[in-house]
Amino acid sequence: MQTTQVATPFRSPVLLDMSLPSSLLVAPARMPAVFNPRDLVGGLEKGLAVISAFDLDKPRLTITEVANRAGLSRAAARRYLLTLTQIGYAHHDGRCFSLTPRVLRLGQSYLHSARLPRMIQPRLNQIVAHTGDASAAGVLDGDDVLSIAACGGGLPPSARLQPATRVPAYCSANGRVLMAFRPESEWGQWIERQRLLPRTSQTITDPGQLLRELERTRQQGYALVDQELDIDLRTLAVPLHNNRGQLVAAVNLGASAARRSLDDLVARGLPLLRQAQRELRALL
Repeated sequence: MQTTQVATPFRSPVLLDMSLPSSLLVAPARMPAVFNPRDLVGGLEKGLAVISAFDLDKPRLTITEVANRAGLSRAAARRYLLTLTQIGYAHHDGRCFSLTPRVLRLGQSYLHSARLPRMIQPRLNQIVAHTGDASAAGVLDGDDVLSIAACGGGLPPSARLQPATRVPAYCSANGRVLMAFRPESEWGQWIERQRLLPRTSQTITDPGQLLRELERTRQQGYALVDQELDIDLRTLAVPLHNNRGQLVAAVNLGASAARRSLDDLVARGLPLLRQAQRELRALL
C-alpha cells in the first residue's frame, strides 16, 4: 500500500521509475547477467539514468541537477535531455526539464508483456474481495521494493500502492520477506547498506533488531510490520516461489490499524496469502 507522502529527509516513494532491471522479467531476486562491455550500448544506459533522475521530490530539474543525479557531465546531460524532448519524452519550459506522459509507455510495456504481474493480479483481486483490505506484490530493486501488481481496498488512496511504486525494503513487509528468503550470508551486508531512517516512531532503525526480524520472518514464513512504513498501516507478507523453488516476488495484505489488530490481520490474511502462494508456485 502506498505510503503517505510526508516531509522527510529521505527519498519519497517514486512512481513510474523506469530503471527496471531485466531480471524482473524472470527472477527478480537474481542479479542481471554480466555481459562483455563491448556488446553493451552505454548511451541507452545513460538515457535511462536521465529518465530515472526525476522523482516525486524532483519532478522538474535543471541540466546541472540531472547531470549530478545521473552521474553525467553537464554537456552529456544536456544532449540526452534535448533528445528526450525532441522525441516527446521530456518537456522544457525554458529553464527546467520534466517528463511527459509518454514515459508511461515504458512502464506499460513491462506490465503488458511480463508474465509475473499478469499471473499475480487475479490472486490479489481475490484476497481483497475476501478481506476488504488492500494487497500488493513486489520485487526487490536495489534497496527498495518495486510494486508490480496491486489491488486497493480498505485504505485511503494515499496509503495504497500502485504498480511501479517503490518503498524502502527495510521497513516494509514485502521487503523483509524478500530479504529474509535470500541467503543468510547476504543479510549483514544488506543491513549495513541501509539508511535506517525512522519513517514513523515505530520504525525499526537498530541493525541488530532488524537482523532478528529477518530471522523471525524466515522461521515463521511471513513478515508482519506494524506501522513502520506509515502510521495506521499494518502489513502482512509471504514470499512467492516458482515451481523450481526460486524466490520471484512477495505478496502482502495491508490494513488500517484502526480496522484490524495484528492478530486479526494474521488470522484473516495469512490463510489467503498462503493459498495464493501455493497456487502461484504451481503456475510460475
